[in-house]
Amino acid sequence: MPEDQELIEEILRGSKAAMEVLTRKYYKPIYAFVYRKVGNKEMAYDLTQEIFIKMMQRIKSYSNKGSFKSWLYTIAVNHCRDYWRSADYKQTSTQTELQETIKSENSNVPYIFERKETREQVKVAINSLPDIQREAVILKYYHGMKIQEIADITKANVSTVKSRLKQGLGKLATALERGEGNGQKRQTKQ
Repeated sequence: MPEDQELIEEILRGSKAAMEVLTRKYYKPIYAFVYRKVGNKEMAYDLTQEIFIKMMQRIKSYSNKGSFKSWLYTIAVNHCRDYWRSADYKQTSTQTELQETIKSENSNVPYIFERKETREQVKVAINSLPDIQREAVILKYYHGMKIQEIADITKANVSTVKSRLKQGLGKLATALERGEGNGQKRQTKQ
């Protein structure tokens, strides 16, 4: 597969095929990120489409400083933030629970993200995190990004990202311990 920079140069020369290749390369990970953020398949699909439209409109402004992947995730993060602030979100603020699992492709994910029996609890716990912590956790553990990349994407300091991850993981662990404890109590009563 051609490198991102080669594809971008072709796109700037007017190649629609290069745009299609670049979109295909990043569509699934961007959709997965958005889906994890909003928890609704249809809304994630709509937002992902809008993100790629923005990408196409702004491709000329990509300056090749940093990776294209980080640039695209920055667009995705900002678009999701704009959605949360929008009237559309406020009208449909009843978030539905996640109904299907998007499996992590990263083998370095901490145990809580891989345990099948707690996957539903993890989804609920992640959705209960404050937005900035949820973003950091999703980008780090579901998309395998480095802390510096997350800092660049979210326009935060590295120490801030580390803090968000630490606090988010602490809240996840607490929520999951409570969930497991509830499961054990239910089992002993039966």
